[in-house]
Amino acid sequence: MTQHTAPAVAPLPADGVYFRACNLCEAICGLQITVQGGKVTDLRGDVNDPLSKGHICPKGTALPDLHADPDRLKRPMRRDGDTWHEMEWDEALDYVAAQLGAVREKYGADSVATFQGNPSVHNSGTLLSAGGLVRAIGSRNRFTATSIDQLPHHFAGAEMFGHPFLIPIPDIDRTDFMLIMGANPLASNGSIMTAPDVRGRLKAIRERGGRVVLLDPRRTESADHATDFHFIRPGTDAYLLLALLNVVFAEGLERLGHLADFSDGLDDVRDAAQSFTPERVEGLTGVSAETIRTLARDFAAAERAVAYGRIGLSIQEFGGLSQWLVNVLNAVTGHLDSEGGAMFTKPAYDLLQRAKKGAVHHGRFTSRVRGLPEFDGELPNVTMAEEMTTPGEGQIRALVTVAGNPVLSTPDGAALDTALSGLEFMVSIDPYLNETTRHAHVILPPAFGLEVAHYDITFHLLAVQNTARYSLPVFPIAGDQRFDYQIFMGLTERMTGKAGHTPEEKLNMGLSAGPYNTNLDELKANPHGVDYGPLQPCFPERLLTASGRINLAPAPMLADLPRLEAALEITPPPLVLIGRRQLRSNNSWMHNTPRLMRGPGRCTLQLNPLDAAGFADGQDVEVRSRVGSVTVPLELTDTLMPGVASLPHGFGHSRAGVRLGVATEHAGVSLNDLTDSRRVDALTGNAAVNGTPITLHAAAASEASAAD
Repeated sequence: MTQHTAPAVAPLPADGVYFRACNLCEAICGLQITVQGGKVTDLRGDVNDPLSKGHICPKGTALPDLHADPDRLKRPMRRDGDTWHEMEWDEALDYVAAQLGAVREKYGADSVATFQGNPSVHNSGTLLSAGGLVRAIGSRNRFTATSIDQLPHHFAGAEMFGHPFLIPIPDIDRTDFMLIMGANPLASNGSIMTAPDVRGRLKAIRERGGRVVLLDPRRTESADHATDFHFIRPGTDAYLLLALLNVVFAEGLERLGHLADFSDGLDDVRDAAQSFTPERVEGLTGVSAETIRTLARDFAAAERAVAYGRIGLSIQEFGGLSQWLVNVLNAVTGHLDSEGGAMFTKPAYDLLQRAKKGAVHHGRFTSRVRGLPEFDGELPNVTMAEEMTTPGEGQIRALVTVAGNPVLSTPDGAALDTALSGLEFMVSIDPYLNETTRHAHVILPPAFGLEVAHYDITFHLLAVQNTARYSLPVFPIAGDQRFDYQIFMGLTERMTGKAGHTPEEKLNMGLSAGPYNTNLDELKANPHGVDYGPLQPCFPERLLTASGRINLAPAPMLADLPRLEAALEITPPPLVLIGRRQLRSNNSWMHNTPRLMRGPGRCTLQLNPLDAAGFADGQDVEVRSRVGSVTVPLELTDTLMPGVASLPHGFGHSRAGVRLGVATEHAGVSLNDLTDSRRVDALTGNAAVNGTPITLHAAAASEASAAD
């Protein structure tokens, strides 16, 4: 049972209309919020936002619910067995800093690990202040959600263009041919492509006579807005991309355009694609040779075209090769750094403004147990559990989690769940008592949502239009609440004796030094945001490779091709599992919002009827993988390619000790109780959670019912 003291009461906001950006997903839609009597009485899209232009999705409408969520923590909590006690802030920060310091002193810096979840980059206070604490700890055991998601994008950006954040963005508003692979932008609102109202943007492509071609193992919501859709077997995207390149080179369709003067490696790419003919890969990919040839010719011939590959390409065993080959396909057909193709942003706050040419971004060390590669100072999160449970020097003894729920979001969550219970100390900077934070000895809950100021540092860098917007808080916080940066700066100062700059100070410095020489005062004076115009060609000036040239054929990618070649001869498993994203959800943490959880249960195992021999629609089935099993309702649908099953990401709220009333009522099962931490992309270290081999069995209840 939790013990409480009377909380301080937050002052009410002034009545009126407020404008800010929604920071729940990558779309960063502008919002118009009306407040009366201390409550939100109306929330709609801001029609004057230059990026979203009035668009809003269901998640944005739930912001007031998150603000008022009775399960949200607001004061520090310390666990004693199964009982939680509230603490005062100074007492809590003193205690946490002392405990982290003691573990570090006893076992060394690497004994204290950090994990930062996806919301970290959606909150500028966290993004600009958490790094100080990570540096103060000084551990190599640094983990984030990156290596369960978009790491292959960053790897390709670093190897080809010189920096992990030199990621090409589809110029969706000016393209006439968009090739989409392994992405469902209608559910994600765009991802590594900040593009509010993707539905409208895809419609505009079709209305101007263009084409939208989508390849995916599942006929998604986005497929309904494409002109062409093709099934493709999970994990085979690199073969398809090489076959497309094979046709481009064999038929003399390549054209580097203005990139020719500063690109290296074209002949190496040509050689790499030579053996991957459409006929050779059609059986494995499920895409016919005729379709591959036609697609290659049409894409190469289009004046303005872009290939876009997202999470389905990243979270597989050849994720690094797949994202590299997407970039190569755009480059060799004249669709990179050109209008309507894959372009690079020029953000007002530029994360690259202090980057050095020729910097090394990976391969400086490996994980202790399995020897998996470091990238940009992080280790793959598939190693966390084994680094906690394997004895020896450098074993993780303490953990700091920030805005994350890795028990539900990383592979083999059950193994991590067990590993967390054996830590000597754990602190979670998080507003919820969830499946991960229930293991913490202390939870430090930050203010968030409508209570915080915010600037989208990351997502303006990934946006389809150059814009900037600063969001001021709508609701004041109570005296017993703290902002995220106050928590991080408080811990950092206690561990180092040094005080740092506030997020506002850092933002102002970055904006002033940026390409538009702006500042926070100017952005505050423009509450709808500032439009700096469409994406523009920027190469070679923006390249950060040591040579100042594009590297079309990086050595690590070429060295990984024999692994791809060898896998071509392996017989695919009869049934594999993929995840799926949902518009009314955002990983695991938005399942506690009543309005987003309305309607029929969404945690179902989708399966093609051709794979359902002996099973009926709606029946509970047991799904087994190498690492675990779950029981879940079956949903038969021809939207799944035969041989493929799908579970949504982020469910599994049935573990004891959580305080998530709504989520517990819609518990579902966790996809990551089935995914396997041994399955990784050897090139990048990214988790390969798509394509997990599974088998289906009658659930125990179904067997008992049949016996009756």
